[in-house]
Amino acid sequence: MAARIILIVALLTLSSSRALASDPSPLQDFCVADFDSNVFVNGFPCKDPTNVTPDDFYISGLDKVANTDNDLGANITLVNVNRLPGLNTLGVAMSRIDYAPFGLNPPHSHPHSSEILHVAEGTLYAGFVRSNTEKGNILIAKKLSTGDAFVFPQGLMHFQFNLGDTNAVAFAAFGSQSPGLITIANALFGSKPSIPDYILSRAVQLGKTTVDWLQQQEWVDIAREY
Repeated sequence: MAARIILIVALLTLSSSRALASDPSPLQDFCVADFDSNVFVNGFPCKDPTNVTPDDFYISGLDKVANTDNDLGANITLVNVNRLPGLNTLGVAMSRIDYAPFGLNPPHSHPHSSEILHVAEGTLYAGFVRSNTEKGNILIAKKLSTGDAFVFPQGLMHFQFNLGDTNAVAFAAFGSQSPGLITIANALFGSKPSIPDYILSRAVQLGKTTVDWLQQQEWVDIAREY
């Protein structure tokens, strides 16, 4: 009997953790984010529904090409709850990614969400790296053309590179109002305060002089998560 009870509790724990592994389901039609509230919750408090306007659910400019004049040759226009308050509690977000010729959206991850990428224009090489396995960290990558789509599982490091000598455009959809963003190189070498060089030098198997040089660089942030 005791073993059966333990098994039931374990199954309930697993099922509940899976159910809570995404944004909470809304309990009303909408919950437009109230950025002026002093209440601290997981997400944002709701604006008074009587003060909600169509503009709370609207954003424009996604047809505009973003400035890709940076070292990576890419730019991300992120549409999350911080820019579109009507997304609050709805569990979705999106972005437009512009790539200059041979532009790169560098290795990064989204800790709160999976992502599906749609190539609207151009040719990309996109992929993600699996979690640690007995065979190492396996790369899953593919060449994508206009009209193709590719999925990046939640939390896994991924990237996109423009293979063409012309501009490329992609749109991404996320299963969270705030997918989060960790750009790998920026996190390792550009954290504030810095990770001690004696830790990084062992972790990445580089000399301290090289690590110190890397930490002194300006790491481009093409999609700041506010």
